[in-house]
Amino acid sequence: MRKAKIYIPNKSPMQSGLGKSDKWILEYETNDPTRNPLMGWESSNDTLSELRLEFSSKELAVNYAKKMKIDFEIIEPKKRKTIKKSYADNFLN
Repeated sequence: MRKAKIYIPNKSPMQSGLGKSDKWILEYETNDPTRNPLMGWESSNDTLSELRLEFSSKELAVNYAKKMKIDFEIIEPKKRKTIKKSYADNFLN
């Protein structure tokens, strides 16, 4: 039985906003990765490890995994802590 993980990808470090961070990804886990002796890259004969499916909600991804009989693990996103500051706070200390 194949195993997959369902998660929201982290934003790129080159982004300052949260655009395109609302898609849920279903990604298969790689079975027995091997190192390519010539180049040193990690490779696998498993083509499903290259498959990455996008869903607009977590429920759609879970329903798809259940329908296709895929074992899955849901990785919940961490909540961002925002601290509201005033520009004047830089000069009051």
